[in-house]
Amino acid sequence: MPSESLRWETLQALKNSPKGKISFDPFWLERGEPLLAGCKDSPSLSPIAGVILERLSSAPLQKSSSFLGSRSGDSSPVLSEVSISSTGSVADVRSHQTVFYLSTQLALRVRQEMQEKLVAAVASAESEQLKRFEELMELKQRQEYQSMRDMMERETKESIGRQEKLKEEQRRRITLVNLRLREAEQQRLREAELERQRQAEGRERLRSLNSIQEEILQLNQLLEPSTQTKTDLPPASLSSYSTRGNQLCSQVSEVVRKTAEGNFPSLEDMTVAERALHEMRALIRLMQEEAANVREKKKKEQEQEEERRKQAELLAKQEGEKKAAQLAKEKAQRKGLQNSAEDVTLKWYKDLQEAASRCAQSFEQLSSAKDGQTKKLKLELQKAATIPVSQIASNSGSQLREIFDKIDKLLSGRPVVSGGKSVSTSQHPQGLDFASYKLAEKFVKQGEEEVASHHEAAFPIAVVASGVWELHPQVGDLILAHLHKKCPYAIPHYPPMKEGTPVDEYQRILGYRVDDSGVEGQDSFLKRMSGMIRLYAAIIQLKWPYSSKQGPVPHGLNHGWRWLAQMLNMEPLADVTATLLFDFLEVCGNALMNQYRSQFWKLILLLKEEYFPRIEAVTSSGQMGSVIRLKQFLEVLSRPRTQRPKLSKPGLEPATFRL
Repeated sequence: MPSESLRWETLQALKNSPKGKISFDPFWLERGEPLLAGCKDSPSLSPIAGVILERLSSAPLQKSSSFLGSRSGDSSPVLSEVSISSTGSVADVRSHQTVFYLSTQLALRVRQEMQEKLVAAVASAESEQLKRFEELMELKQRQEYQSMRDMMERETKESIGRQEKLKEEQRRRITLVNLRLREAEQQRLREAELERQRQAEGRERLRSLNSIQEEILQLNQLLEPSTQTKTDLPPASLSSYSTRGNQLCSQVSEVVRKTAEGNFPSLEDMTVAERALHEMRALIRLMQEEAANVREKKKKEQEQEEERRKQAELLAKQEGEKKAAQLAKEKAQRKGLQNSAEDVTLKWYKDLQEAASRCAQSFEQLSSAKDGQTKKLKLELQKAATIPVSQIASNSGSQLREIFDKIDKLLSGRPVVSGGKSVSTSQHPQGLDFASYKLAEKFVKQGEEEVASHHEAAFPIAVVASGVWELHPQVGDLILAHLHKKCPYAIPHYPPMKEGTPVDEYQRILGYRVDDSGVEGQDSFLKRMSGMIRLYAAIIQLKWPYSSKQGPVPHGLNHGWRWLAQMLNMEPLADVTATLLFDFLEVCGNALMNQYRSQFWKLILLLKEEYFPRIEAVTSSGQMGSVIRLKQFLEVLSRPRTQRPKLSKPGLEPATFRL
């Protein structure tokens, strides 16, 4: 029984030995072992085989036989054929062992063949796996090659794109260079043109500089002591003028000396030369004014010396008149301002109206003629007198002279062409009076219509009227008569309403237009009054520039001063007084200021501080437009000289000039 156990244990040990358990290790390749390392090793027994054999040798054969018999159903065909006798000897045991060994060797060979087949199968699988691996590697190589080709194609495309960009950049730079070249060429041409302009301007400045030097040297000759204009000046003044003149000549000569080297005078040089010329002119003007003042002073001294004797005789009488005037003034101040014009002014107004009435009566036969020839002559004379005046507002200069000559010929009895026909005042005994009357009437009508709408027309109309007035005084008186009749404020006179006078008639006396539709509106009335006052303000300061007569304006600034003073001595009328004062001062203020100087500013101060509050007091809220204009005008007049308003300057054309 123990031997059988040992045998079993032996077989079990062989079964459990490493060689008896051949298994496939999938990780053999990773460990780097040969493919058949475990299969090709020679088989060997277990270390305990000797012990087993010793035990088997001492055990009875019976048991061995029974053991083998019990194991006859084993899978090995060799072991099943071996039979050992239970009564064998040791030789038998050894033979049995030999048989067992051989059977074992046979089993091992079978097992080895199986292992070899297994190894061959494994090798075949590994070979297939190696092929798959190689195919995978080839696939990876093809993919890498393809990716490399794709990369090379991309790089080629990118290279082509970069080349295209470089070409485009090159073309852009070429275009830019060409553009810069064109700009450089244009700049060169501009610089050349500027240089030509600079040369031309330089030559022009050089010519101007030479002209300035010539003029300043000529003006300097007027400062020489031998000049007659300085004989009335004291020696000290002559010396100072001469010294300053020489200094100015030296300044200009210094500028000219700089140009002697071929250089053109600069703008600074021209400024210096022009400033010297202006100063030289001012010096000459100042010297002439001083000489005139000296002569005027001497003349006044002579006149004063001559009149001093007369003044001594009239001194007592003047003192009495002065006291009487002072008393009258104080009395007037206590009673307030006047409501009507002075007696002298009213007498002058009535005389002009009577003269106009006599003139109108003198040509009554011509005016009321019944026969066709006389009517035709009257119409042609009226056209010849009025059409030229209608053309004045849109003409100036030489055309004004043609108009004036035509009017002068008509009033002088010479024939003139009107409407394609020749007509003359000598064709009828009353023709001159008729033409004069209609001419004066037309001048005033232009004032209330043309000047009222276009203020600048006052000057050309007034200068022609002044020239006609100078040569034909009767026309001037008729102009005043028509003006006073249509605008009594030009006297100035506020006609009182007499008892029994209809309202419509009184409105006509005040200057309003009255017809079947009623009395004209206040705005229209003020516009016409403004136009006539502006015309009157222009007439009193203008003289016909082509006149051969020497002397003042036929109806001069003294009448404007009288008008302004009397206006300020009369109670103001709402809307009317403010409008007329503003229009009169805007047109005539400059001339009055130049004529009366400090007295003018005293009058303006009286108007602003004392008279203007009276105007505001009689003006309602709806009539404040004219008051505001006058107020702003007076406020600006109170500013410094450079900030005063522009007043109209007399001339053939409207102009402006700062006080």
